[in-house]
Amino acid sequence: MFTGLIENTGFLESREKTGNSGRLTVKSFLSNNTIALGDSIAVNGVCLTVDEKKENTLIFHTLAETLDRTNLGQILLGASLNLERAVSLKDRLGGHLVTGHIDTTSKILDISFQDNEYIIELELPKEYKKHFVEKGSVAIDGISLTVAKLLETSFAVHIIPHTWQKTALNEKEKGACLNIETDIIGKYVIRQLEFTKSNSSTLTMETLSQAGF
Repeated sequence: MFTGLIENTGFLESREKTGNSGRLTVKSFLSNNTIALGDSIAVNGVCLTVDEKKENTLIFHTLAETLDRTNLGQILLGASLNLERAVSLKDRLGGHLVTGHIDTTSKILDISFQDNEYIIELELPKEYKKHFVEKGSVAIDGISLTVAKLLETSFAVHIIPHTWQKTALNEKEKGACLNIETDIIGKYVIRQLEFTKSNSSTLTMETLSQAGF
């Protein structure tokens, strides 16, 4: 589990894909003294397990599906990556609950700078539209952000200068693909409502049938 508060960045040193698996080698600016083999690290918001580590380098085993479904399979070598270690239960939850399980990706439609804030407008994935709520939480490349504006086919987030400067967002341009994880609490609420509605409909039909309708 993560909070979406990026601790530091790194950059993609190499990427290998063989059959149904792959390996990512990341040059990390996190302190290696605080990372052990088997630890979970969010890399651009994707929860990965440390398979090997060397001086300032972390190596992750990945599934081919992970590379196919996130931007980790397409970003260029040398590109910056957002890094966050798994949260400790004694830590403050400064962002929101982030699992590291990416739902989908979204392309940047526009980047602007207004009132000392960066505004990024992204495509609103149609199949995940119900998971977005204005003023609700969303993790973008692992960064905990708030949906500032929700439109029919897009949504916007505001980035403060500190976040822009300290994360890999400052390298992104229009058309770049970003990892999206919607709010975990919202997912469970939607699932429960859909389940309840489905069961209620079934019960109603069964009741009517038994009553001879």
